[in-house]
Amino acid sequence: MIDLRLLREDPDRVRASQRARGEDVALVDSLLSADERRRSSGVRFDELRAEQKQLGKLVPKATGDEKAELLKRAEQLKADVRTADAERDAADAETQQLLLRLGNLVHPDVPVGGEEDFATLETHGTIRDFTAEGFEPKDHLELGHLLGAIDVERGAKVSGSRFYFLTGVGALLELALVNAAIAQATAAGFTPMLTPALVRPQSMAGTGFLGQAAQDVYHLDKDDLYLVGTSEVPLAAYHMDEIIDADRLPLRYAGFSPCFRREAGSHGKDTKGIFRVHQFDKVEMFSYVTPEDSQAEHQRLLEWEKQWLTSLELPFRVIDVATGDLGASASRKFDCEAWIPTQGKYRELTSTSDCTEFQSRRLSIRVREGKQVRPLATLNGTLCAVPRTIVAILENHQQADGSVRVPEVLRPYLGGREVLEPIAR
Repeated sequence: MIDLRLLREDPDRVRASQRARGEDVALVDSLLSADERRRSSGVRFDELRAEQKQLGKLVPKATGDEKAELLKRAEQLKADVRTADAERDAADAETQQLLLRLGNLVHPDVPVGGEEDFATLETHGTIRDFTAEGFEPKDHLELGHLLGAIDVERGAKVSGSRFYFLTGVGALLELALVNAAIAQATAAGFTPMLTPALVRPQSMAGTGFLGQAAQDVYHLDKDDLYLVGTSEVPLAAYHMDEIIDADRLPLRYAGFSPCFRREAGSHGKDTKGIFRVHQFDKVEMFSYVTPEDSQAEHQRLLEWEKQWLTSLELPFRVIDVATGDLGASASRKFDCEAWIPTQGKYRELTSTSDCTEFQSRRLSIRVREGKQVRPLATLNGTLCAVPRTIVAILENHQQADGSVRVPEVLRPYLGGREVLEPIAR
């Protein structure tokens, strides 16, 4: 959530942010009104309570008609205090409910617009010319079948559409990717974490995933637990309700977890193969820093993502995601998109978001600097979303005979294997 003081002091900035996101601008005025009622009812309650306490001191000393009048006034005050207390609680609840609906303030440099209005910041690597090499590239599903690596038919039989099995070298390739990603993150100073896949509502809401993203989340009604769509959720909630000393920052974690997404708004999109699925594994970077360091940390996370994709020898570009395509908690987001040959376009492989103080305020995570205690900043960055990375590796490193060259960074994790060979010619 945003700082209410900022809302009061500069409501136009908040309105502009909502407008840029394509969200309800009227929400800002509703929130200002509720906040004013919350504060005025709080003042009214405090005044009545003070009068009530003062009256309580006078009654024992009074006699006769004066005492009767004081007792009558005391009864009226009792009712007034009860009413003021209820009004204060109602206004506070409305304020909090509206505040939770408000997205993070968009960074001023973010391009304004929808999904296609991003700005391309960088392009890396060389796109292969398969025509010049004399063969038509196969898609990842055909390659996965030749290699005995991917089985979507049995995935659908067992679990339904958008599920899959990784088999043989496919399973080994996932393990190699995870181990290589964790090795890079550990070398960069991240603490490796294996995180819960089920979280309580306050953890999911605190990270901002029960607002606009709620339809994409799996909920277990019987237990009132949520399946995470990313380990960002448990990593953000890891320090919930804690105060962290400033000299411990930055805190950096690399979480490995299964991820579950309903893909509710993706009907008809990426229905073939394993690019968009309901369950996948991911290595996620997560940082806690001071608010002043969040933009620099955002660039650091992006550099680690670029290092990872470069080590996989993939052609990719970096985009600055437009305002209308930001998640509720992100102030700014960079995506790294790898070239997918058979689709003839770049597709998202990693993303990194600066959430500023938005999540820490919701989760009550603060930093102590001397005598001052204040919210800190949180950031997240995908290092390796496994299925999409497998798609990019298979298609970009395929050879004419259906084999796939293994990037050097993965070879130590695949027993030194340099090529993945088809299981049958």
